[in-house]
Amino acid sequence: MSGVLYGIGLGPGDPELLTLKAARLIRSAPVLAYPASPGAESFARSIAAGQIAEGAVELRIEVPMQVDRGPAQAAYDKAAAEIGAALDLGQDVAFLCEGDPLFYGSFMYVLARLAADHRVEVVPGITSVSAAAAALGRPLVARNASLSVLPGPLEDAALRAAITAAGAVAILKVGRHMARLKALVSDMGLAERAFYVERATLPEGRAMPLAEAPDEAPYFSMILILKGDDPWL
Repeated sequence: MSGVLYGIGLGPGDPELLTLKAARLIRSAPVLAYPASPGAESFARSIAAGQIAEGAVELRIEVPMQVDRGPAQAAYDKAAAEIGAALDLGQDVAFLCEGDPLFYGSFMYVLARLAADHRVEVVPGITSVSAAAAALGRPLVARNASLSVLPGPLEDAALRAAITAAGAVAILKVGRHMARLKALVSDMGLAERAFYVERATLPEGRAMPLAEAPDEAPYFSMILILKGDDPWL
């Protein structure tokens, strides 16, 4: 019988935010797969490290972080072949994914390649958006308010239109776009309602008004714009 592929959400970084189900499945998995930048430690593995059983087979998936998607797609092709081979041997595979597997998660690319021929179960995890709101201690949405999630690499015109039409806004993937995004939000008159959070839930995490944020940001960072009925505003 074929093994089961588990897409396991690990949450935003704090190992104590793993769900009970995620921890149980990681401990029992004979094979683990996880993404990593070339030559760097896997953040996903570091979150789950305390749950990994001795002797588990580990499949490290090195995914180049670059604009050209060709190398990344080739990495997912290779990973899917290795994971599929383990599944065909009847071994369950736990794919570790920071945050939630289906919210900008790398797991979705493996899922697309394997779901047609294998049993797959997805274990949701706490998203970075929820973690960022918790770090600020401010509500994202209430009653009939809406929340829009936008990628920072969008062009200014597209971002401006989306932010104008939205309720609360979470801008992800800010990274090298930080200075441009700060200027855009300020120009729209929203600086007093905008906040910056990086590495939420981790010891080195920070949260502050966007105006005080640095012009360069790490990968695990975002901007929150709270336009709804926030009692603090």
